[in-house]
Amino acid sequence: MATTRITPIHTGKGRGVAKALRDVTGYMKNPLKTEGGEFISAFECAPETADAEFLLSKSRYLALTGREQGRRDVIAYHIRQSFKPDEITPEEANTVGYEFAMRFTKGRHAFIVCTHTDRAHIHNHIVWNSTTLECTKKFRNFIGSSFALRRCSDTICVERGLSIIENPKPSPGRDYARHMFPAGKPPSFQSRLRAAIDTALAQGPTSFEDFLSLMRESGYTVNTNRKHITFLLPGQKQATRMDTLRGEHTESAVRERIGDRRALASGSRETAITEAGPRPSLLIDIEAILRQGKGEGYARWAKVFNLKQAAQTLIFLQERGLDSYDALKEKTAAAKTRFGTLSGRIKELEAGLKVNAELQKHIVTYSKTRDTYTAYRKAGYSKKFRETHEADILLHQTAKKAFDALGYGKDKKIPSVASLRASYTAALEEKKKAYAGYREAKAEMRDLLLARENVERLLNIPGGAREHEPERAEV
Repeated sequence: MATTRITPIHTGKGRGVAKALRDVTGYMKNPLKTEGGEFISAFECAPETADAEFLLSKSRYLALTGREQGRRDVIAYHIRQSFKPDEITPEEANTVGYEFAMRFTKGRHAFIVCTHTDRAHIHNHIVWNSTTLECTKKFRNFIGSSFALRRCSDTICVERGLSIIENPKPSPGRDYARHMFPAGKPPSFQSRLRAAIDTALAQGPTSFEDFLSLMRESGYTVNTNRKHITFLLPGQKQATRMDTLRGEHTESAVRERIGDRRALASGSRETAITEAGPRPSLLIDIEAILRQGKGEGYARWAKVFNLKQAAQTLIFLQERGLDSYDALKEKTAAAKTRFGTLSGRIKELEAGLKVNAELQKHIVTYSKTRDTYTAYRKAGYSKKFRETHEADILLHQTAKKAFDALGYGKDKKIPSVASLRASYTAALEEKKKAYAGYREAKAEMRDLLLARENVERLLNIPGGAREHEPERAEV
């Protein structure tokens, strides 16, 4: 459930452009927040020298336009993009942040994306330079920019199957938790429990016992020895009974949601995406559960559950015309192949996009600093000249090393920035289309694997479920 917030960065008393940029980028790149700098990416600038490159663009802007940086001018824009807890990995969050910044700025501004993992909710800090890459214009904040930011972020999240906030009330600067609880007061234990239940169910538990295990892993003490199941958080004086939650969060409702994965009711805060037709869930191994000490009551419930899931599996297979075990095996293998192909293609596209962006950045940097480095060379690599133009010289040398590393030289011509941007846009569009097929292929593969395991268990095919356990984990 991504949220966004935009903050213009100004100079202030005792703080010039260089210090303002250094302060914000230093906070963003904090290794304690980015897991040692692992989750940092940038466009048209190097993360290590982003503040220096932004500063360099300001001096070029003055030289080209004659317009000075005033006190009230914005030197950069700081965006915070937060995600629903436990729904996204740091790697994917950084990719989403990069794509979000690229789309919103249309590739006209340098930016840096830092993903922080030090909070319960993973979030991105994004800063883009107010000055355009050609150093002749500036990004100006406009009426409705917050709405435009949110719409751009939501579009990308929906494309990737991530949660968004439907029809949020105006709430500048609020993070995920405050959007969930708009009053701004600390959420009640019942509200926190409902959110924790939704988070656990989003992880796809195949049984109620799996669901309870996920709740324990999230920090709850779960008591199943009473008439009604209770949940207790550290610091909570009295446990919350599950039957008091009502609606979609009672024990019977949760069991039903696990069984047929039905969507949340339309009146709840977050509405899941419904899918046509029944989807199978994995059958419960009753004998194994009983060996763990579960009682006869659980066994009776599990038998009824298995009967329902056997019927769901049969309907699932009939709707897809899979009237034999061999046909099911063939369909499952084809689904795995399709998923693997799409997954590999998306990884190839993402790798290519990263190289493309890096090359664009170095080409622009090399071009901007070429005259300074030529003068440095003609000055006999003077130490005094280097001290005066340290930033330009370092950036130029970094760009040259990057070209050498990528194999560009006498025999391989460096492409133009225009051609690179065109290919970047085409690859980005292909990746967006591939993601839609990827999500569909992943869901189909998961359902077929579950149906196959159910059939193997129902028909008592030796080693069936055990053979395909790694495949389920892969999904």
